[in-house]
Amino acid sequence: MTTARIPTASAAGNGPRLWAPGDWNAFFGFGTNILVNLLVLTGLLRYVLKMPDPIVFGRILPAAGLMMALSTLYYAWLAWQLAKKTGRNDVCALPSGISVPHMFVVVFVIMLPISLKTGDPIKGWEAGLTWVFVQSFVLMVGGFIAPVIRRITPRAALLGTLAGVSIAFIALRPALEMFMTPLLGVVCFAIILVSWFGGVRWFRGVPAGLVAIAVGCIIAWGSTALGMPIGGMSLANLVASFSNFGFSVPLPAVGHVFSGFEFLGIILVTAIPFGIYDLVEAMDNVESAAAGGDHFPTTRVLTADGVVSLIGCLMGNPFINAVYIGHPGWKSMGGRIGYSAATGIVVLLMCWLGIISVMTSLIPVVAIAPILLYIGMLIGAQAFQETPRSHAPAVILAFMPHLAAWGKLQIDNALGAAGTSAAAVGLDKLGQTGVLYHGLEVLGGGAILGGLVLGAIATFIIDRELVKAAAFAVAGALMTFFGFMHGEQIGIGQSLPVAVSYLGFAAVLLACAKLAQVEPKAAEHAEPVPA
Repeated sequence: MTTARIPTASAAGNGPRLWAPGDWNAFFGFGTNILVNLLVLTGLLRYVLKMPDPIVFGRILPAAGLMMALSTLYYAWLAWQLAKKTGRNDVCALPSGISVPHMFVVVFVIMLPISLKTGDPIKGWEAGLTWVFVQSFVLMVGGFIAPVIRRITPRAALLGTLAGVSIAFIALRPALEMFMTPLLGVVCFAIILVSWFGGVRWFRGVPAGLVAIAVGCIIAWGSTALGMPIGGMSLANLVASFSNFGFSVPLPAVGHVFSGFEFLGIILVTAIPFGIYDLVEAMDNVESAAAGGDHFPTTRVLTADGVVSLIGCLMGNPFINAVYIGHPGWKSMGGRIGYSAATGIVVLLMCWLGIISVMTSLIPVVAIAPILLYIGMLIGAQAFQETPRSHAPAVILAFMPHLAAWGKLQIDNALGAAGTSAAAVGLDKLGQTGVLYHGLEVLGGGAILGGLVLGAIATFIIDRELVKAAAFAVAGALMTFFGFMHGEQIGIGQSLPVAVSYLGFAAVLLACAKLAQVEPKAAEHAEPVPA
């Protein structure tokens, strides 16, 4: 990441400026980033969740636009206040928008399974709203307890369970879609790889995501013109998209939010741990801004994310808001205060006027799939890059519940398409063919917390801190007993054998800590690769 310029004495006496020449660079760069996220989000809603267009363009996108406008305008105001307080003109606003990792989590882990189970995408939408409702309060309250959570939970466990989600539920599907339409998907993926991993820069600094989408459009529409359509583009769909072009303002969706509470047991096992992760991520990003000379109040940033997310979900938006990483980069290119406010206003207009509808009919979904795969790769790699090398086995262990959950989902969907279920086929019959369905069911239940606990236990064992590992094993027993992990619903006495096994695990660890001779941990041979 580019190092931000530290404030100089000359910058300290000029006072705040709402707009600086560098804000244009930051506006187009940050705005393109937000646009790509909105296109991805719309594609997930329409083509993965099969959400009706009146809900997508009349309810969800207007509410998402309102949330992002409130967020970016608030952080512009916060930067203005800091500039006034310090008398500087180089303060850069924090970037913010819909949390990209959580966008995929809520779609693939909450909304899609519930939509498939009930046969009603509206139920999936309602569950997503409730997920954000719960997570908003986790963010608001967590602003005061985040330092404690961060202190007791190993980073390998936090990043490992997130990496498991990214590989199983973010990266795999777009990878499959790319190779189902390789001429379009693989070519666009090449552009993403050489740009974001290979350092290739495009003409006049055009963002790589935009280049990939443009090339995808050329291939898709060119093949359609030649009578060999690739990517599913058609003039009829483009013309039909204009029916969603109009003026839509967000409407209260409080009833839908509380309708989703029927799925609260499923929602809590993901909303709480991901709320915790959001706290840690936001704290990291605020610290990054402080290193660049802009000291924003951590608690106000965290609670602001919670408040604007709550407003968004009460108006129909099932996606959480987050402070983005990248403040030093926008500041180094000259971004100050205006780029954040201008982005929020433009996003609001695009979402309220239905412009996104037309853009989604111009852009093939497969052209966006490489961006999703890249995000999954990046989040997965981060778990290894930002933790000590010795913790790699713990990261792998944190993956396992997510792989089990993904496998179970594939089996359930396949059997459902055939008009049957695992129970109807028989678990013994499945086991005879090598499909250990019950194992997938137990290991994959509450995968977020399961991965977190297993990753933490393994990390502390690797570090020879057996008492701390035992404490996480006891926590795992309690959460399993109440159904937060290794189970399908919250209750008392859920997955009792697994809960008892965690207590046995804790007993072994405590006995070893007290009675056994423990070899000291070997020194690290290499530092973790910087992000």
